[in-house]
Amino acid sequence: MQSLIESAFENRALLQQPETRQAVEAVIQQLDEGTLRVAEKTEGRWITREWIKKAVILYFPMRQMETMELGIFEYHDKMRLKTGYAAQGVRVVPPAVARYGAYLADGVILMPSYVNIGAYVGRRTMVDTWATVGSCAQIGAQVHLSGGVGIGGVLEPVQASPVIIEDGCFIGSRSIVVEGVVVETEAVLGANVVLTQSTRIIDVSGPEPKEYRGRVPARSVVIPGSYEKEFPAGSYGVSCALIIGQRKESTNLKTSLNEALREFNVPV
Repeated sequence: MQSLIESAFENRALLQQPETRQAVEAVIQQLDEGTLRVAEKTEGRWITREWIKKAVILYFPMRQMETMELGIFEYHDKMRLKTGYAAQGVRVVPPAVARYGAYLADGVILMPSYVNIGAYVGRRTMVDTWATVGSCAQIGAQVHLSGGVGIGGVLEPVQASPVIIEDGCFIGSRSIVVEGVVVETEAVLGANVVLTQSTRIIDVSGPEPKEYRGRVPARSVVIPGSYEKEFPAGSYGVSCALIIGQRKESTNLKTSLNEALREFNVPV
């Protein structure tokens, strides 16, 4: 499948060939079933499979616009919606939407929210009200995406890494994570934290600040912050993220989370 898709990505005329179309369809089906993923962790590093993202991109021109009626709702789009939730053990609260080609593991709960094609959502994860999971984003098991959280998607450029939220993370209300940022295992983001590849993530819990970019270390407790920066027009505050402590290790992650929120007075 990979060679067919790589060739078609360079020469779209190949999309007219049945074997190429079958390869693209097979990739999207496997993404939907969770047997294939856009990115996976191998030997401690997240590896993005660019050819799978190419298959998702090629899937769009293969589809035709159509009108879909679901009860009182009408949609007009190229992409099918995901189905078969009961058999998959997934709870979906109206009017939540997941596109075909997104994987939802057993025990996932979708409040009125949106999950785009190519995304992966792990077991027993909560996608809360008006949260969005962008294309190809990878969300781990037992994650809580609070109300209004925005997890960015990425298809192009194909070499760009998706956003990764690892197992056991808590992402506070209205937080935004984009541009392939990795939030490592059991980290806690307080409300309104915004993370991009250029955001300064500063650990202020020790005697000297330590800075990260593009990733939040495991079990960190993070709140929004700012720092002073000089501009031609004067000195102004620029947003950043502050690591103010560590979530304590515990076999009971819910207890550990509650302790972290109480101890650091983190709004969620």
